[in-house]
Amino acid sequence: MNITPKNIAIVDYNYSLPEDRVAQFPLPVRSDSKLLLFKSQDISNHVFGELPALLGPNDVLFMNKTRVIPARLRFRKSTGAEIEIFCLEPIGLDHQQAMASQGSCTWKCLVGGAKKWKGQERIVCQVDHPTGQILIEAELLNRLDDAFSIRFYWKPESISFSTVLHEAGKIPLPPYFHRDPDEKDLDRYQTVFAENEGSVAAPTAGLHFTDEMLQSLSAKQIGLETLTLHVGAGTFKPVSSEVIGDHHMHGEVFSISTTAIKKLIQDIESKRMIAVGTTSMRALESLYWLGLKFFSGQIDPLSIPALNQWESYEMEDSLSTTKGLEQILFWCEKNGLQEFTASTSIMIAPGFKFRICRGLITNFHMPQSTLLVLVSAFIGPNWKQVYQHALSNQYRFLSYGDGSLLFAD
Repeated sequence: MNITPKNIAIVDYNYSLPEDRVAQFPLPVRSDSKLLLFKSQDISNHVFGELPALLGPNDVLFMNKTRVIPARLRFRKSTGAEIEIFCLEPIGLDHQQAMASQGSCTWKCLVGGAKKWKGQERIVCQVDHPTGQILIEAELLNRLDDAFSIRFYWKPESISFSTVLHEAGKIPLPPYFHRDPDEKDLDRYQTVFAENEGSVAAPTAGLHFTDEMLQSLSAKQIGLETLTLHVGAGTFKPVSSEVIGDHHMHGEVFSISTTAIKKLIQDIESKRMIAVGTTSMRALESLYWLGLKFFSGQIDPLSIPALNQWESYEMEDSLSTTKGLEQILFWCEKNGLQEFTASTSIMIAPGFKFRICRGLITNFHMPQSTLLVLVSAFIGPNWKQVYQHALSNQYRFLSYGDGSLLFAD
């Protein structure tokens, strides 16, 4: 049985990040970002456009094709007071159903200025649309543990909630940008392979890829597979507890096609699986442990399969990786599914046993963050050397910053 990392002190993952090293804007060309390569204990400097030359036909990239939604909406009360609503995730529907909703839907939201919003008053937002004006109303239903349940209504009712957001909402840039989004962010805070709407933050490791790079990777017979994990606002949540065990990880819904799972089963022993981003890594590594839960009868057949924060440390890994993945495939085939959907709150920290990923493409993360803890779990104490090198060599940090290609062996 693996040892839980609950007693790890988050202060051990602190480092000094000068404010001027946080990239506030993207570079003019995505693939011009720097790329730090950590392999066989050595560090070398590259640019992201060189990635196809650094990989080969035995490598398979898994990319997150989620699309960021314009999740910030600004409403006004009858008094003129402004209320900002940040849509986090739908309630009672999956993301696809919620985005296609007509007339009304309910979301879990954060609210800026919630103290000004009392009683059952519906607050209003109006925006112009090519076919006429859109009128949006918001009703506060109840308070949740860390957010609010809000019902949205809009007219004309024939348009989708996706259209409502795209006409009235703003891209939710991370708080460390210290600026409002501009027109350029509408394109650059999305990956070129973004497809499925639902994230409130970009899978930033994927922002460096261009269509030309993807063509070059394919030409070299480097595998390109996709999954979807809708990134939640918890990705911005700092670790406020002294030890990781007291930090609550947010749950995120992900999906992967049965075709991709079959390819994974086929190639897991002979090829090197590389996660493009921590989101892809969390989804991929969750698969084995969910398969183990299916095998041991721990999945409720009436609810979405879910992996809790510490379960991967508490279960006996009694199956091979292939057998664990096959359990998921069996379940999908039994239920006539072409896609496996689940929720994961997995905490990847030192002591975690990686079953699938041997490489990770990722940006440089905030001090004392769960993402930095994940990097440490993957490459060990070497993370300090990697980050010091990046700081000393003028790498740009966080969402619009530079990238790294990390190998565990």
